[in-house]
Amino acid sequence: MMISFAKMHGLGNDFMVVDTISQNVYFNESQIRKLADRHKGIGFDQLLLIEPPPQPDVDFHYRIFNADGSEVGQCGNGVRCLAKFVRQMGLTWKQKIRVSTINGIMDLQFMRNGLVSVDMGVPQLEPTKIPLNVETESIEYEIKLDDEVFNFGSVSMGNPHCVLLVDDIEAARVDELGKIINQHELFPEGVNVGFMQVVSDDEVKLRVFERGAGETLACGSGACASMVIGRLQNKLQQRIRVFLPGGHLHIDWHGKGESLKMVGPAEFVYHGYIEI
Repeated sequence: MMISFAKMHGLGNDFMVVDTISQNVYFNESQIRKLADRHKGIGFDQLLLIEPPPQPDVDFHYRIFNADGSEVGQCGNGVRCLAKFVRQMGLTWKQKIRVSTINGIMDLQFMRNGLVSVDMGVPQLEPTKIPLNVETESIEYEIKLDDEVFNFGSVSMGNPHCVLLVDDIEAARVDELGKIINQHELFPEGVNVGFMQVVSDDEVKLRVFERGAGETLACGSGACASMVIGRLQNKLQQRIRVFLPGGHLHIDWHGKGESLKMVGPAEFVYHGYIEI
């Protein structure tokens, strides 16, 4: 079967985007892993499938699959790419659209400067909703790894995040600690592990080890998580810029119980066809 797709990226976090509204397409885990291979396939961090809306007040539904074939509930960079895809492919001409995932609904807006604004919803801090295996909610937790103890904050942005503060982002042990923490019993569904250096009260540097993908050039939901943890710990103001290896995002969050907004770019790399 020959299918049409687009290769896109948000700050270097790259995706294979497939319209399953006009195409009858199904991918199994093995196919996704093969397509994600950067030497023998298309190569991507996540596969995005755009589907018809499940309810009248939603414009599109989309599903997110990591490079290892596992399905996840949220992708901040991916949803901006979805927005640009549906506009460029003529699937909508609206200035504002609503999209759903397995974890909820998001409102997106196309900005005049070409960027996309995303309402990421209210961050979930209750341990059972992250999920995090602790009894009491806190702005800071401890994790023991062999002879080392690390403090971290945790939040769900539609997917689970663990955020560690570091003094030097370049020296952060992202791959080593990311793999271990992602598999730790504290996180029954795994976790995206962010390493955040606070530069000032309106600027942070961030690297993220994503579950199912490893370290990526950017993680939109990870940038949102870093804002939440930094602001809860009184290190950040309401509007900040998050600098990732692939570029930066603007994040706006008033505080606990409020919805969080993210603004950033989305880019096409190419359109293609592949036989499945």
